[in-house]
Amino acid sequence: MSKLKLGVIGMSEGNGHPYSWSAIFNGYDAAYMNNCPFPVIPEYLAKQQFPQDSLGHLAAITHVWCQQKEMAEHIAAAAKIPHTVNSLEDMIGKVDAVLLARDDAENHAEMSLPFLKAGLPVFIDKPFAIKISEAEKMWAAQQRANQVFSCSSLRYANELLLTAEEKENIGEIKIVEGSIMKKWETYGIHILEPVIAQIPGRGKLLAVKSTGDSYQKQVLVHWENTSGYFKTTGNTPSPLEIKFFGTKGNITKVFRDSFNAFKNSLAAFIHVIQHPEQNIPVEETLELVTILERGQA
Repeated sequence: MSKLKLGVIGMSEGNGHPYSWSAIFNGYDAAYMNNCPFPVIPEYLAKQQFPQDSLGHLAAITHVWCQQKEMAEHIAAAAKIPHTVNSLEDMIGKVDAVLLARDDAENHAEMSLPFLKAGLPVFIDKPFAIKISEAEKMWAAQQRANQVFSCSSLRYANELLLTAEEKENIGEIKIVEGSIMKKWETYGIHILEPVIAQIPGRGKLLAVKSTGDSYQKQVLVHWENTSGYFKTTGNTPSPLEIKFFGTKGNITKVFRDSFNAFKNSLAAFIHVIQHPEQNIPVEETLELVTILERGQA
């Protein structure tokens, strides 16, 4: 299969993915990237070897749109994107797939629908939706099954994945705890998805209870066979970690490597474009959206 042409959509407040995701495919211009609004991005990009560590052999970002033209032009300069466009629809017919690299879930349906109706594969940044009604709009707009791909990149973070030996040592997982900074609506997905992806035997979702506000939120989740306690801490410093408690032991996993988590998730999207039947199950995404929605109460 020839190298794909991708379009990227940005920006949402506090989310630098249009910069980092584009650089993972295209490489970057250090002079421009060093002036991006997210200092951590040039820091971790500088630790990589380009083009060896890029996904440039799979695809290139060729078009970018932002609600502010100046921002689109800066992303394009920083990540070597040849074209900026004046409207989302201007990408249609020019790209093979789209990265909706924004975490403002309330805008995901509106922004993705033109591409879904045009039959293009779309990677919708986390969270896919925080209301079931919005998720259903996007699934209904698909021209074919598995046109939508959405995940938290932490699903693919190597340091959060339990090895076969670790699973054996801790036994059947009965309790999980996860913590992350910032707010539930945008960041809760990062501690939920790596758990759900790794505990297929959790059983049916039974209850979701929450307390606190959007920024300092505590959410209890009960499945048939597992219970979870998830918290977001707002601006209060907290490690991004997940603790697994099993019948034989426990283990704590701490997130450290943003670059490789992003890279792995973007490679997964390209793989799903080529092998749609290997997409993340819709039922799993539906469960995540359900927990996110109920957790807002």
